[in-house]
Amino acid sequence: MTDPRFDKSLYLPTTRDEMDRLGWEQADIILFSGDAYVDHPSFGAAVIGRVLQAHGYKVAIVPQPNWRDDLRDFRKLGRPRLFFGVSPGAMDSMVNHYTANRRMRHDDAYTPDGRHGARPDYPSIVYSKILKELYPDVPVIGGGIEVSLRRVSHYDYWQDKLRPSILVDSPMDMLIYGMGERTVVELARRIEAGEKVADIKDLPQTAFITTDLPDREDDIILNSYEDCCRDRKLQARNFRDVEIESNRMHGHRIWQPTAGKMVCINPMLPPMTSQEIDASFDLPYTRYPHPRYKGKRIPAYEMIRHSVNMHRGCFGGCAFCTISAHQGKFIASRSKESILREVRKVTEMDDFKGYISDLGGPSANMYAMSGLDKSKCERCTRPSCLHPAPCPNLNNDHAPLLDIYRAVDAMPEVKRAFVGSGVRYDLAMAPTPGHKADDANRDYLHQLIARHVSGRLKVAPEHTSDAVLDVMRKPSFELFKRFKRIFDRVNQQEGLRQQLIPYFISSHPGCREEDMAELAAITKDLDFHLEQVQDFTPTPMTVSTEIYWSGVHPYTGKPLFTPHTEADKLAQRRFFFWYKPEARQEIVNSLRRMHRPDLIQALYPGGVPRPTRNGSPGYYRQKPGQPADYRTKRKPKKH
Repeated sequence: MTDPRFDKSLYLPTTRDEMDRLGWEQADIILFSGDAYVDHPSFGAAVIGRVLQAHGYKVAIVPQPNWRDDLRDFRKLGRPRLFFGVSPGAMDSMVNHYTANRRMRHDDAYTPDGRHGARPDYPSIVYSKILKELYPDVPVIGGGIEVSLRRVSHYDYWQDKLRPSILVDSPMDMLIYGMGERTVVELARRIEAGEKVADIKDLPQTAFITTDLPDREDDIILNSYEDCCRDRKLQARNFRDVEIESNRMHGHRIWQPTAGKMVCINPMLPPMTSQEIDASFDLPYTRYPHPRYKGKRIPAYEMIRHSVNMHRGCFGGCAFCTISAHQGKFIASRSKESILREVRKVTEMDDFKGYISDLGGPSANMYAMSGLDKSKCERCTRPSCLHPAPCPNLNNDHAPLLDIYRAVDAMPEVKRAFVGSGVRYDLAMAPTPGHKADDANRDYLHQLIARHVSGRLKVAPEHTSDAVLDVMRKPSFELFKRFKRIFDRVNQQEGLRQQLIPYFISSHPGCREEDMAELAAITKDLDFHLEQVQDFTPTPMTVSTEIYWSGVHPYTGKPLFTPHTEADKLAQRRFFFWYKPEARQEIVNSLRRMHRPDLIQALYPGGVPRPTRNGSPGYYRQKPGQPADYRTKRKPKKH
């Protein structure tokens, strides 16, 4: 039997030699990707390539082409018969390259051995410019997360300015946003039938530049890019319209005047049926990196090689998240049979030791969920089905998910199947309509904690302040406390010693330094030493980013405080690490400035160290009967 790790004929060709071995004189479509080529359904270029291949097209792929030399990587496969496809990879290139403080990262998880520098900033722009210079008459189609989030005018945090649609900054002929399998196949069919890309103007989930004008009464006309540059509030209003249309089951066409022309965005397709999404996941992926990477490690692949994704989409609508802008709000779930087929493929891998690393999705426990009355969903414009309260039309029955877990657990080759994706505990704890599935949801939480946690369960309360959480579109922190009690109780019942790891964000719009100080005191009281923390990073196409840029909330138009300077961000972030000796003095100084002696007492009830004249720490301890902000000095203990 051929070993799929080493047989190049089992993969999409990446070189002229591999094409020759297949007997190809010319590829129909050539894909350029900013990622290494991993033939796995978690990597977008592999998915698009396999889907096109399944429809009879000859597809080649050029992973991580060198854009700084004589451009031989862009020439080596020649011109395709139909079009070039360009994508930055599975992750936005700027998030991939830079930290929240705009500092360069030193590694790249989607590159062999984690090497940095294998892709440029904004690969979609760089690749399409090179291809148009070399092959000006061949259509270039953009796709992937980077173009999805930049399909209209957007704030670019790394350049600190408003940028127009990525179509203006690049010569690509068209972009496909969102999950593009259905659209790219239809586009290939129409180009093959003789249509020119410039004449294809009705294809869902595409955007293009045109001199045409809106011709439908229900079209949405945004404020122009130039007007948004002059008035930031207009950009915020634009975002509101774009988000509403992106979350509709049947959206409207959107237009934005830019540079004397029009950016036209066709609406998103309805979610895939189970049969359609099964067809994508059931393709003959080898599940391995291409043999060209023999002996090298691709960190992103190592994380997901034994995982299985069960659905797409997310109806959580978190203000800082881009999932719904790319995958949509409505859930597209695979069939149980398709999921089990993939689990069996995982168990057949050479290095499988009996453990599925993740049975998940964008939010792990939204599998098979939708509205009870679909007609209401077709009219709905809510960006979130969970905020400010769970939708009464939402069927949040976790029984189908439990059925998957039990079926996988019953497979003799599987010792344990873990859930590594994020879990929405508020979804599982919300009462079900008519309380018909409340027992199943309680059972789900018990089974999740007892059988599907690999020692640590990561969840994302994000903050402790209800005011900040409301801006984030997240539930009250009191719900997390309830979940923690459930987690602790199940661990006690099952004789387990697992950890609950909460994620938190600092410097989010609406968050002030005092909110972070209270977060520190509250999490300390819950006995957490925080690890999974981050500064808010503005990324295109989120509510939070529009607030950061415009200073107002897109839905209310009201001003909202947002930390911008590095000093302000550091002041918030340090409260995560109140327990570190080097952070204490700055934290105490900040709390005194806020007139919050109660928080000083809460964080440091045993006394607060401070430098003395000779540089050694001095200590302040409250005496009985003294106010909380009064300290007396005592000598440091000798060690």
